Amino acid sequence: MDARSFLQKLRQQSFFVEQIVHSEKLPERTAIYANLSCGLPEPLEKALCRLGIERLYSHQVTAIDRIRDGDNVVIVTSTASGKTFCYTIPIVETWLKSRETTAVCIYPTKALAQDQLRGFNAFQFSDIDIPFSAATYDGDTPTHLRRRVRETTSILLTNPDMLHQSILPHHARWNRFFALLRYIVIDEVHAYRGIFGSHLANVLRRMIRICEHYGSAPQFICSSATIANPKEHAEIICGAPMELVDNDGAPHGTKYFVLWNPPALKSETSGKDHDCQTGGARRNPVAEAVELMTHMVKEGIQTITFSRTRLAAELILKNCREMLSPMSCGLANFVQAYRGGYLPEERRTIQSKLVNKELLGISSTNALELGIDIGSLDACILVGYPGTIASLWQQAGRAGRGTEQSIIFLIARNTPMDQYLMANTDYLFVQSPEQAIIDPDNPHISVGHLKCASSELPLNSSKLDVFGPYSESVLELLEEHGDVRHIGDNWYWASTEYPAAQVNLRNITGEVYTIQDDTETGRVIGTMDAISALSQLHTHAVYVHGAETFFVQRLDLEQNTAFVQRRKLDYYTQSVQNTQIQIDDTVLTKEIHSGLLAYGDVTVTTAISMFKKIAFDSRENMGFEKLDLPAQLLETVAFWFSPSQTIVRKMAENNLPTSEALLGIANVLVEVVPLFVMCDNADVGIAVDRISLGREAIFLHDRCPGGMGYARRCLESFHQIMNTVRDVITHCVCSVGCPSCVGHGGTSSGMNNLDNGNHGTTPNKEGAKFLMERLQA
Repeated sequence: MDARSFLQKLRQQSFFVEQIVHSEKLPERTAIYANLSCGLPEPLEKALCRLGIERLYSHQVTAIDRIRDGDNVVIVTSTASGKTFCYTIPIVETWLKSRETTAVCIYPTKALAQDQLRGFNAFQFSDIDIPFSAATYDGDTPTHLRRRVRETTSILLTNPDMLHQSILPHHARWNRFFALLRYIVIDEVHAYRGIFGSHLANVLRRMIRICEHYGSAPQFICSSATIANPKEHAEIICGAPMELVDNDGAPHGTKYFVLWNPPALKSETSGKDHDCQTGGARRNPVAEAVELMTHMVKEGIQTITFSRTRLAAELILKNCREMLSPMSCGLANFVQAYRGGYLPEERRTIQSKLVNKELLGISSTNALELGIDIGSLDACILVGYPGTIASLWQQAGRAGRGTEQSIIFLIARNTPMDQYLMANTDYLFVQSPEQAIIDPDNPHISVGHLKCASSELPLNSSKLDVFGPYSESVLELLEEHGDVRHIGDNWYWASTEYPAAQVNLRNITGEVYTIQDDTETGRVIGTMDAISALSQLHTHAVYVHGAETFFVQRLDLEQNTAFVQRRKLDYYTQSVQNTQIQIDDTVLTKEIHSGLLAYGDVTVTTAISMFKKIAFDSRENMGFEKLDLPAQLLETVAFWFSPSQTIVRKMAENNLPTSEALLGIANVLVEVVPLFVMCDNADVGIAVDRISLGREAIFLHDRCPGGMGYARRCLESFHQIMNTVRDVITHCVCSVGCPSCVGHGGTSSGMNNLDNGNHGTTPNKEGAKFLMERLQA
């Protein structure tokens, strides 16, 4: 496609009203090839030639040579750069030399494992002697095939959940596989961050113990998108030193990256653009995506649109088809949706149609962000900043595979983070990617894996440090509870329970709420962790699942079950919460010119007193309803900032309330934190509290027991983050505050964010600006 000509035509469309705030041209790059230190086995070389690969890129050669030398490696290159060959080639090469060796490849999703199985099987041609056995092993694997997989497979493709719940607890059945294990591949290692990544690190600690038990010492091979700390992150995940391979030699065509800001809506009374005194509303980004995607499909441009929710993905599909149908019924059928919840057969059919150019448009959640092969697309639309720079470039990399031109649109939402990117147009192109954060030693996480490890093999006291510094203390507590017994130098599992079933790799609390659809059959449609359940599944809440809305009839706190009914609703719900902070231990304190900055252990008490109903389209508050729910206690870590008394006095002299100013700053702070720390908004909580210190202070805390390291990283980047907060507030064109700066917009993506003390009012923007200016003085 000719991206520049397309942009010129786009400006002439009726829906275009100067939404393009910036267009960045990213130049093409030619391929860089290299030669291996020694050749490949003849069958493998023939298979590669048959696949059209006659030369290897520089990063592929570096990775293969280092793997041959016995190094653990982490490969960090761009999307569609051939990272898969960095591990498939040495695995097949090793198998050809010793046909009993095995390898396990771990993928974050079942769909990705199925896709990569096709990559391994592509090496096998009837006239080329590479008859290894590769198979997926996941929840979809039929029972009658599982024994054959265990006994005959050389290359196993699985996911962390299956490894944790099925393979490791039954390692004796896999003794052949573990005894011969040569490689452990962790694909998309950047996806394992926060709680999920911390769990995976513990799963791998258990796995290495089992490998040692059977006499093997496998190498680790990791692949990653671009993040700031790939080597450090992979080393913590795998518990082993790594070599970094990042000399990307893959080519790519010219990319045009367009920042697209939906226009401000007109005031019904004045007819003028909103100045944010009337709400600061902008046109819905989903509507903008529909217009763009429809126009591209009409032009024959194969396009993928990424949105953050299943509901948005389905709405984009529905509206695109409605706009295309009057033009051509056939054209409307060339658009499809892709998200979690589809059957495996449906997903594979959609992927195949994309590769074969049988679809022109695909509306997807981040389910297609990872490395599933969907061919070379022409364009990509991102509905809202996806939360991290790494995810943004992963999604953008879905367009322009190969050397052809491509175009990417980032459509902004009306949130502080998205509007900051629109106002600071060079940020995405000069900013370093974020650091992935995990904390596998968090005792709230390691306790479950210590139970699992002791049930798999006795834990020797001299080797407990592999599970972190708290492992002995945790085991002593488990012994008091009767779960383990300490005999001699070993700890033994002493319970009749199956510990792996009690550990959910996606949450930290262990307590899970079941969501039961009582509309017809009473089937279970989902689960949710306890911390989130009270704010999202309370009685009369609206729960969004897929493209449907469900009304919560009742939340049963004793059965840990939310009973829901499918209903067509035009609103969602947002809990109104009051948060109090108790400082348990101050680890670090420093006085800065503008006030007090500190970090430590805290207990967060959250009471949900009511919820509000917000219209999907207009974001209008449709009313409140009271709730009677028990308060939640969370023991975690936080950093806090309190302005100096000098600043507080000056604010009082100017009749500016400090609490409101801090609340406005807090609302922006929680939105921009993901620009600096690789987390979601829901991973951190924010509160303005005066009881703990006896003076007004902002607290930013990790929203998981024991903490995950987010607050600590924020403390280290405090001044840089606060500079960004100041820019968001001062650059916003509104006069008294709006959802793009100090006021919470109540967007669907952030509608259940804890610690929102803004009960439907907009904090004082003038006070926030005054305070931020003093912070920078």
